[in-house]
Amino acid sequence: MSHPKALLAALLLLSVPAGPAAAFTPQEPALLRDEVTYGLLPPVRQRMPDEPLVVDLEAKEREAGRSGGWIRTFITQRRNSRIAVLYGYARLVGYNDKRELVPDIAKSVAVEEGRDFTLTLRAGHRWSDGAPFTSDDIRYWWEDIANNPMLSPSGPPRFMLVNGKPPEVSFPDAVTARFRWEEPNPYFLPTLAAARPPFIYRPAHYLKQFHARYTPETTLAPLLARYKVRNWAALHNLLDDMFRMENPDEPTLQPWMVLSKGTGNHLLFQRNPYYHRFDSHGMQLPYTDGLDVSVMGAGLIPAQVATGKADLQAEGLTFSQVPVLVAGERGGNYRTLLWPEGKGAEIALYPNLNYNDPVWRALLRDVRFRRALSLTVDRRIINRSLFFGLARESGVGVLPDSPLYDPQRTGEWTGYDPQRAAALLDEIGLERPRGALYRQLPDGRPLEVIVETSGEKPEITDALQIIAETWRDIGVRLLVRTVDRDVLRNRVYAGQTMMAVWGGWDNGVPDADSSPEELAPMTQENFSWPKWGQYYQTSGGAGEAVDLPVAAELMDLAHRWRLTTDKAERRALWTRMLDIQADQVFAIGVVSETPQPIAVSNRLRNVPEKGLWLWDPGAYLGVYRPDEFFFADARPADPDPVGIHRRED
Repeated sequence: MSHPKALLAALLLLSVPAGPAAAFTPQEPALLRDEVTYGLLPPVRQRMPDEPLVVDLEAKEREAGRSGGWIRTFITQRRNSRIAVLYGYARLVGYNDKRELVPDIAKSVAVEEGRDFTLTLRAGHRWSDGAPFTSDDIRYWWEDIANNPMLSPSGPPRFMLVNGKPPEVSFPDAVTARFRWEEPNPYFLPTLAAARPPFIYRPAHYLKQFHARYTPETTLAPLLARYKVRNWAALHNLLDDMFRMENPDEPTLQPWMVLSKGTGNHLLFQRNPYYHRFDSHGMQLPYTDGLDVSVMGAGLIPAQVATGKADLQAEGLTFSQVPVLVAGERGGNYRTLLWPEGKGAEIALYPNLNYNDPVWRALLRDVRFRRALSLTVDRRIINRSLFFGLARESGVGVLPDSPLYDPQRTGEWTGYDPQRAAALLDEIGLERPRGALYRQLPDGRPLEVIVETSGEKPEITDALQIIAETWRDIGVRLLVRTVDRDVLRNRVYAGQTMMAVWGGWDNGVPDADSSPEELAPMTQENFSWPKWGQYYQTSGGAGEAVDLPVAAELMDLAHRWRLTTDKAERRALWTRMLDIQADQVFAIGVVSETPQPIAVSNRLRNVPEKGLWLWDPGAYLGVYRPDEFFFADARPADPDPVGIHRRED
């Protein structure tokens, strides 16, 4: 497998060069033909960019598709309306299915010395409402959002700062934006390609009407009353929703746009008539007319899939439901794919080194304690009992598909050895009174490890039960507390959680050019050291300064990685950080590469049989380009269920 190139030294070219628009005859999607006929939309040749992104599907071993049909799918909560941006995966620069960075919305990107980035847009590219997309939309984000204290009180986002300094930004013409830092910024392009991108562009023509710089207060006042917000900034933030797409009036560059606010449990995303991608035969993508998304409890989704009510479904499905899914395949006319998870681990325990209790904090920071707990996790039993042996038994680390993978590192402190673990606990001085089942802390309290979980996956609950049994053998009691996902995060960040169970590193297949930020205390999202991460993210404004030498070394290694553009040096720095992680067991991995079920309608084509289920880089299905999926039996003109121009207020 190839891997992302976070730092490019020369001009990035499209994987399939886009010839001039006259090289093919653009074809009108069937759904839009009537709107063109009656003058509600201009014809496709007038809607397309001067140089569209042309996809050679045959070179990708995919079929050229046909237009039509709606992909039915389910989400488990309304806020997951982000599915349209994840599956749409239109980015200025994005990853291909080999996880290499390539231009997408941008026509090209030129990089000099890792610090000077020139983005060239596609002339004639338009927003979904037909307004021109130009460098002024990037300028609006930079000047009027990122550097406006009302909209961005903390200033520009961290990925735009190098040593606390922003770049020099210029816009030479309507299709060019240039960002120049004093030192290399290896985070810039990967952040643009992220599953949740920063959207360094905004529809300026739409949002200016809500911005005090462009609209008088007397004009804004009725809008503040209508939307019941305090000031213009709150109004702007409310209506600027590029990721979740909750505002149907805000234009987008994604392949599908939200039609209306919809009901509480039903959302429709219809094709963007100005989308910039075409197949080599001239058909404007996406092939499918839209996404038909219903909100439903996770426990009900497998039954809906089994009765054929979903065309593409992964959310809400877990490995424990595979028997139900397979049993329903014939009647539901779908197939069940099993893609390995791409995280550093599917199940991992995170001892919180910033836990508020001083006695427990000292113990959790003792590497012998973390090693002992890891040595008493019987990964083989968990894999066979819960995943039929299909998962990989390992700690938290990089996967074999990564060029940084080292099999010797993988086995460190992950073998099942309760005798050795008990000796480590004895060495620490954690005594077990005669006749007692559990050991004691130095202050006499019982050795009870409270593990908090969101309880969203039954496999995690079952795994914790097995771990509780093996930890009991060495005198450690495991207690499980289930809390809401958001509550769990906030408790961890505040130091109120002793140990949490979560997934491993987001990216399990990095290369030397991938950011090693997850391996160092640079973000509160790493449950091993949330307060150290807060301290770094806020430049000392919150959290706690790193006071553990090995954690400080990880910070130094990550800083040195950012400063160098030498690939060999970057690889050496990554290797050292991975070695430290494996030795110190900051997170206790259980299994990785667990199978993620994906139900796919037998009518839906171009969905790869094999893939990697990974949030970032990848946006789950996004890198596999769902805009190229199509229905084999799509009718020439599927009906428009709502009407592209009939939106609710």
